Amino acid sequence: MAHQTIRPVLMAALLSASCLTATAQRYFTKSGHIDFSSKAALENIRAVNKSVTCVLDTKTGAVQFSVLMKGFSFEKALMQEHFNENYVESDKFPKAEFRGTITNNGEIDYSKPGSYTVNVKGLLTIHGVTKPVETSGTIQVGDGAIQASASFQVLVSDYRISIPAVVRDNVSNTIRIQVSTRLEPLSK
Repeated sequence: MAHQTIRPVLMAALLSASCLTATAQRYFTKSGHIDFSSKAALENIRAVNKSVTCVLDTKTGAVQFSVLMKGFSFEKALMQEHFNENYVESDKFPKAEFRGTITNNGEIDYSKPGSYTVNVKGLLTIHGVTKPVETSGTIQVGDGAIQASASFQVLVSDYRISIPAVVRDNVSNTIRIQVSTRLEPLSK
């Protein structure tokens, strides 16, 4: 009689464990980091945003990033003001987004701690303009979380961000973007 009671309890426990595993297919953060920089003849520019939202679906490899443009901090307040008002027009275009896929997602064992090289392909929207982006990055699995990082370059002119002639020597058309984030399991 005791064995008959144990079986349903064991089955319920296994079913619960498999449901928990299924919900851990999506990982999330609101505190990812994006660091961008440009090097020009007269001045280097660097800004950091530590409030980046990211969602990763480990089953499909789908990944999304969203960042408020006014969240970027610069060393000089005047640079930050010019960035928001003159270049990215943050009031008109308040956020940037990336929606893409890890194209080699099948090569990553999210259940096993380790470091994996990933290839990411998707669409980046900045200043109301959407362009394809493709880059490689790293995913580190461990401690119940996922660390993701990547680095790539974009051309300011591709996103219809104009650089006034007066400061053209101060601002490079090429911006290097570095992304780093720690993702935790998303609970439903």
